[in-house]
Amino acid sequence: MAKNPYDLFQKECPELAERFNNLVEVQRSLNGLDPKTKQLINIAIQTATRNPEGVKLHAMMAQKSGATRDEIVGAVVMNLHLTGLVTVLECLPAALDGIEEAKKTKKR
Repeated sequence: MAKNPYDLFQKECPELAERFNNLVEVQRSLNGLDPKTKQLINIAIQTATRNPEGVKLHAMMAQKSGATRDEIVGAVVMNLHLTGLVTVLECLPAALDGIEEAKKTKKR
C-alpha cells in the first residue's frame, strides 16, 4: 500500500512540516473569505497545478464546509479555458471521489 505523501513529509521533515502547518492555520484564519469559498479556490488552484490528490482532499473539505456538488465541479471545470481539457479530465474524477468520501465520513 502506498504511503500517504503528507504523512511521509511530516515524518521525514517534522520541523518543516510543523512550520508549514502553522502557515496553513494562519491562512485559514485570514478574514475576507468564508471557509467554503477558500476550499473552492483551493480546488481551482489544485486543478490548475494538476494535483488530483489535492483536488480530492479540498473537495472533501469543501463538502464539509457546505459546498454543493455543482460548486465543486464548477471549481474544477473553470480551468478548462485556462489549463485545458486534459487538466480537467485528470482532476474531475478526484473531485467526485472527494465528495463521496466526505459523504461517507459524514454518515459515520
